[in-house]
Amino acid sequence: MIRLLLACAAALWANPAVAQAVGIFANHADIGATATPGSVRHDAGRYRVTASGANIWGEKDAFHYVWTQRSGDLHLAADIAWEGKGKDPHRKAGLMLRQNRTPGSPYADVMVHGDGMVSLQYRDVQDGPTRQIVSAVWHPKRVRLEREGDFVYFSVAGPDGRLAHAGGSYRIAFQAPVLVGLAVSAHDDSVTETATFSNVELGVPSLAYVPDTGYPARVESTLETIEVDGVQSRRVVRHFDGKIEAPNWTRDGKALVYNADGRIWRIPVEGGEPVAIATGRHVKNNNDHGISPDGQSLVISDQSEPDNLSRIHVLPLAGSDAPRVLVSDPKARSYWHGWSPDGKTLAYVRVGTDDDSYDIWTKDLAGGPARPLIAGPGVDDGPEYSPDGKYLYFNSTRSGAMAIWRAKADGSEPVQLTHDPERRDWFPHLSPDGKWIVFVSFGLDVALTDHPPNRQDVALKIIPADGSAPPRVLTRLFGGQGTINVPSWSPDGKQVAFVSYRLVR
Repeated sequence: MIRLLLACAAALWANPAVAQAVGIFANHADIGATATPGSVRHDAGRYRVTASGANIWGEKDAFHYVWTQRSGDLHLAADIAWEGKGKDPHRKAGLMLRQNRTPGSPYADVMVHGDGMVSLQYRDVQDGPTRQIVSAVWHPKRVRLEREGDFVYFSVAGPDGRLAHAGGSYRIAFQAPVLVGLAVSAHDDSVTETATFSNVELGVPSLAYVPDTGYPARVESTLETIEVDGVQSRRVVRHFDGKIEAPNWTRDGKALVYNADGRIWRIPVEGGEPVAIATGRHVKNNNDHGISPDGQSLVISDQSEPDNLSRIHVLPLAGSDAPRVLVSDPKARSYWHGWSPDGKTLAYVRVGTDDDSYDIWTKDLAGGPARPLIAGPGVDDGPEYSPDGKYLYFNSTRSGAMAIWRAKADGSEPVQLTHDPERRDWFPHLSPDGKWIVFVSFGLDVALTDHPPNRQDVALKIIPADGSAPPRVLTRLFGGQGTINVPSWSPDGKQVAFVSYRLVR
């Protein structure tokens, strides 16, 4: 009888298709190659999970998984605690959504690392690479993985124990049903590690219907950075309860500048408390602002006058109570976008109030009249100079699609660089070495000449500055207007700053 029981137990373990229900979960098994079989023990609502496995990362995973099947929106939350010091600081315990049980399955998870780091990890294609969004909060009291529509989000509880949205999101279209549950990997297949999951809650969120997701919608904002090479890791600088837009990176690499509530703000790149930059009576700033090539001056586009027209002013980056007006056109809205590398000239978009024309103009800081540079039928927007001053990059509808273009600095010899008729490409931003362009790309749910906020089909893309290769996706997000309107490369050319959003509902 004992031999029969042992044989049955061995068969049950070896065959994950045989259900091994535990607590609220329907099954558990090792995923991928593990040197030591994992296990789970459930007692009074607590799940003690032990696993070996090399990692949950890259193109394939190795870990122990405790799961059940679900479809549609869901939230999974738990308190997670490690047992013992552990061998590897990158051991992982967390909450996971997974398409299937293959090692290279698409997935999204919230992982608590052995060193206290928390990240939202995701693999959006079978056997593809893993990416991550690193939370600003470490050593969490509690975490929650959230699937709402095709987006995954995460929340983290800090020292106060209150779950709050960590910021950042990724669009990943799982096919129903999905596996959802608890995951542990030792990050060193020669050992086992144990984590305890307590106060586990799996439920369906109650989400209010938002009839208009455009400008009237309330949103939360996340200021983020992303690596342009390697694993393209995203990092949360700070999460905001309201709307912020358009980060610039200071030339010393230490801070980010953005707009919110009509003001211009500065925040350390590593996070912390933002500080308002004095702009005098000009406190209706929009998201078209930037920093001079020498890092000493700030340009703003402000709508404080009674006619609500956007005008361009220049002031010290440290702030001023009396910014100098540079462009004040009574027949147009003027939005800054580019600063010539010699510091002498600004390029901006002139939107005519009489004909609604979108043209690119320039104005010298030394004075003199503004002059048209790139004009014609359709929309020309987002001008930015190359670091060597030879070219001007912009987006235009002149080909019938909104695409990225390059012209000589005098506006001559325009050349189209992106050619996808299924996308709306906006706001090209040049890397400091002039070799790459990062831009924001919308889907066909957006009108040809529009770049609205709060869209689902939004991607940040990168392309060689000469257009010699097709664009590749850096990341996908819920965003649009305000995400990356202005230059936001780090001075070393390794990262880009941007803003992602989430509807308040």
